[in-house]
Amino acid sequence: MKVDVERDPAIFIEGLTKGFPGHLGMGRTPAVRGLDLVVRPGEILGLLGPDGAGKTTTIKMLLGLQRPDQGTIRLFGLAPGDPSARARVGFLPQNPCFHDYLTAKKFLEFHARLQGMTAAERKQVIGPTLERVGLAGREQVVLRKFSREMLQRIGLAQAIQHDPELLILDEPMSGLDPSGRREVRDLILSLRDSGKTVFFSSSILQDVEMICDRVAILLEGRVHSSGPLEHLIESKLRSFEVSVRGVAPDRLPARLISRDAEHSLLDVGEPDSLSRLLAVVQEQGGEVSSVFPRRVGLEELLLSEAQGSGDRS
Repeated sequence: MKVDVERDPAIFIEGLTKGFPGHLGMGRTPAVRGLDLVVRPGEILGLLGPDGAGKTTTIKMLLGLQRPDQGTIRLFGLAPGDPSARARVGFLPQNPCFHDYLTAKKFLEFHARLQGMTAAERKQVIGPTLERVGLAGREQVVLRKFSREMLQRIGLAQAIQHDPELLILDEPMSGLDPSGRREVRDLILSLRDSGKTVFFSSSILQDVEMICDRVAILLEGRVHSSGPLEHLIESKLRSFEVSVRGVAPDRLPARLISRDAEHSLLDVGEPDSLSRLLAVVQEQGGEVSSVFPRRVGLEELLLSEAQGSGDRS
């Protein structure tokens, strides 16, 4: 396959399917079912979904750690097992488990050798990488003395130290305190700003809302919806808050939220109901001070889509 560096997506997935042996080896239990997804170079895409949706299985197939039953995967136009593709990828697994007898410096040297760095390159990159992930001064500490948060940081260090074009991160904020999460968010944004592509799964929705260019919601092994977060949320209108003056709220077709001496704050569920309310206010000689659409948040969006998927199954 001819690779077009300028036009090939960082990740291309089409018709991806993977199942595992069922109970007592009978049949197969599907984990990923006909998944389609494209990640463009230079963007941050967050993969969301409940436990068991297929996120980690998808990531393992992207990295060639598991073979799909069907479907196509390409990284920059190359098969996941192609050495040229592997060299362009950095990976942080979920709940990393490392050689705990190594010091932080030895651990990064070990991975730098695997990443093909020369001795001069290793000497140049390890110190700045440790500083970048908040582990400066911990070079000679063995990993068995690291906290879970520090292990997450050193795992991120090995993923970025060879300056990969694509970062694949499985729950990168897991185990981090609020300041650590902020530092990792800032790091991911700086990687994007330098032209890198970041594809990560996360169950911490606040972080996803803060940094992602696009999200893909995975349910029952399929991409249920995807796109820029603001577009997905805009399409999910929860209700309208309407502030009205000059009309008693009990004469209006809406639920009263609160009122003061002049204004009544009302809740209206649908655009048609809003139109009726505005017409009644005008008929009663009142005045509409404001209309505020209330959109669902990412958590509500994910829960509603998961519920909708369950209703159809």
